[in-house]
Amino acid sequence: MEPLNEQKLLAVLLHEHYITEEDVNTASAYAASHRGTAREYLINHNIITPDLIGQAIAELYFMPYADLNSHPPTSETVLAIPEETARRLRVVIFAQDGASVTVATDTPNPELSADSFTLLFGGKKVSLVYALSEDIDAAFVYYRKPLATRFSEILKTKKPVAPELLSLIVEDALSFHASDIHFETEKDRIAVRFRVDGLLSAAGSLSRDLYELLLNRMKVLAHMRTDEHLAPQDGAIQWTSQMRAIDMRVSVVPTVEGENTVIRMLTSYVQSLALTSLGVTNTGQEQLTRSVGKPFGMILITGPTGSGKTTTLYALLKILNRPDVNIMTIEDPVEYRITGVNQIQVNGEAGFTFAKGLKSIIRQDPDIVLVGEIRDSETAEIAVNAALTGQLLLSTFHANDAATAIPRLLDMGIEPFLLASTLELVVAQRLVRKICESCRVSQSLSAEEMARLPASIKPYYEKISTSLYKGKGCIACGGTGYRGRTAIFEMIEISPDLEDLILSRPSTQAILALAKSHGMGIAV
Repeated sequence: MEPLNEQKLLAVLLHEHYITEEDVNTASAYAASHRGTAREYLINHNIITPDLIGQAIAELYFMPYADLNSHPPTSETVLAIPEETARRLRVVIFAQDGASVTVATDTPNPELSADSFTLLFGGKKVSLVYALSEDIDAAFVYYRKPLATRFSEILKTKKPVAPELLSLIVEDALSFHASDIHFETEKDRIAVRFRVDGLLSAAGSLSRDLYELLLNRMKVLAHMRTDEHLAPQDGAIQWTSQMRAIDMRVSVVPTVEGENTVIRMLTSYVQSLALTSLGVTNTGQEQLTRSVGKPFGMILITGPTGSGKTTTLYALLKILNRPDVNIMTIEDPVEYRITGVNQIQVNGEAGFTFAKGLKSIIRQDPDIVLVGEIRDSETAEIAVNAALTGQLLLSTFHANDAATAIPRLLDMGIEPFLLASTLELVVAQRLVRKICESCRVSQSLSAEEMARLPASIKPYYEKISTSLYKGKGCIACGGTGYRGRTAIFEMIEISPDLEDLILSRPSTQAILALAKSHGMGIAV
């Protein structure tokens, strides 16, 4: 069947009066200018719901629509279809009774027909309906088995275990949307843990002998020395999974118990690289778009390690990436590859630092420069001078909040008049967990719970007129009540008043007070 065409989808939405002609034009313009999709715009601006999108796609395929989010299948109905068949054909049972079965899919194709399921369901009448891809994926959670059980299944085979075991662990991490896989050496075993939504959780354990085989396999794939056990090593693996390429960063560090390994997963679920999907509000998007639209100046993203700073920078690069500009980056390491962007990686062993790389980049006639991180005074000075002499410079910087970044740069030796002339925008961000949609229930806070709230956020709760929610915990979220993360942002746009204040080497409190008087707040 012909792949889904977004223009056809917009045409159906317009024909069915889900959206207006103005919505179509605005969404199409957004998609073109932000390197995104019209669908992203319509959903994130609350013009249309995902279910209405699903109904429109179902109409394109001439199929009924199945809302699996509102009517989630049970484990029994999901497991009624063998896992290999379900994943290959992207199908799940939506409804069934004594004489008929309704099967939902997000990928109608010639191989998929009602007749092909008749034997599987004992001759019952089978009908096909369309469901959204995210709802199909949520249903597949019931196919998960404990990782320790799957270890046992692999070990029972007579094949070499290391390749299959590594594949099993990586695929399991992908199914949980894990950002990192940890192999931690202990006295008599190797603990395997996944970082999901910012929190580490146990996934299983390995014997030391088996881990040695697995470690050698990872070192070979990551182009590390297999005979080195006393020094840290870093490498990268490009993993192919279900017809998609996944970049993985591998770090091996010796400890007193043995070599620990951490794999950072740079997968498609953290590479959407659209401001709306990152959680930026409409006002925040306007501020960011306005700042990156300037021909020169400096934009800083601050926050702790793992707060998504690099992802936000790449979302901005996605907007800026055009054939008529020369974009160059210096990073440590290069996390995402972007076509049309010239990317350079820091090499500490060769003495190629951020400062030296930035000096070289300036001689390459760039229009836009991305510096992975401003770590020292030399890099800060070169970055400010580059922004002053005609380049738009984007970088990350370690500071607790947006207001603190300015005094810290001044403390690093940047002259106040230079900083005031070049700095355009400072963004601080944090990642927060989202309530699981599958088990979300409304709740109200008791007087006792309200009393325990921090004084800084209590006024927000007292003004809330809408419902509050919590997650009960289910199989989809591993019983945590949370699934997925989004970012919250704090932005300070450099105004003429703030430029004047910077000249006097202000404190963090003075900057924050002025920014708040100009309407700065947290964008959630």
